[in-house]
Amino acid sequence: MQTTSINGIDIAHCVDGSPDLPWLVLSNSLATDHRMWEPQMESLTQTHRVLRYDSRGHGQSQAPVGAYSFAMLVDDLVRLLDALKIETADVLGLSLGGMTALGLALDHPQRVNRLICCDARADAPAAYADGWHQRIAAVRKDNMSGVAEGTLQRWFTSAFHLDPKNASTLNLSRDMILTTSVDGFCGCASALTELNYASRLDEIRAPTLCVVGDQDSAATPNVMAAMTDAIPNAQLKTIKDAAHLANMNNPNAFNRVIKEWWPVS
Repeated sequence: MQTTSINGIDIAHCVDGSPDLPWLVLSNSLATDHRMWEPQMESLTQTHRVLRYDSRGHGQSQAPVGAYSFAMLVDDLVRLLDALKIETADVLGLSLGGMTALGLALDHPQRVNRLICCDARADAPAAYADGWHQRIAAVRKDNMSGVAEGTLQRWFTSAFHLDPKNASTLNLSRDMILTTSVDGFCGCASALTELNYASRLDEIRAPTLCVVGDQDSAATPNVMAAMTDAIPNAQLKTIKDAAHLANMNNPNAFNRVIKEWWPVS
């Protein structure tokens, strides 16, 4: 991992894949870091030069105190692309990262070639925002341990939790949660309570793939179907036997869907 100073903080990032391949940026979900994409790296580096970064407040990136916004998260990504001299890229994000990817496609369309938005939503209805306010309070009270086990239950299906062979994935996921900065979590969770891209989805011009786990209770298949309908010429793919972190819950199916969507070279 390397760090680049952006907007007054250090943003951690790493690059994998041949310099001859087109760029792909991966944007992580809340309470994870660049490690969440390990199940995809072997496949994605066959077609792309892959930039992974830790969103502000996550992983090895710094966590300033205070509420964040999606304008801030998007600007971090734009400035990182500038620093690395990446003019355009395909962008793949999940949950918080998917929302950041939507913001990039809306506000900086010239930077996005193709967009993959996974297990995300585009608005923050009252019940959704209230849930995040409650989690912020829990984290402020008990640190990240206050939400760790409940988060893991939402991220993965019941069957996944019961299978002993998934222990290493669950341990990694728990570690990503527990090592997330309290200020970083609360800052990004505050951004989620103000999410307001829904009315602008018809402005997206990049070819778009929406992906959702069939058992995702955070960004449900119905929510993502409505998002897909609102984005011009977007496609929706559902990952069977997967909850919110579809890329980790059922990586083989996730990787296949992503690989099949890239244009044939």
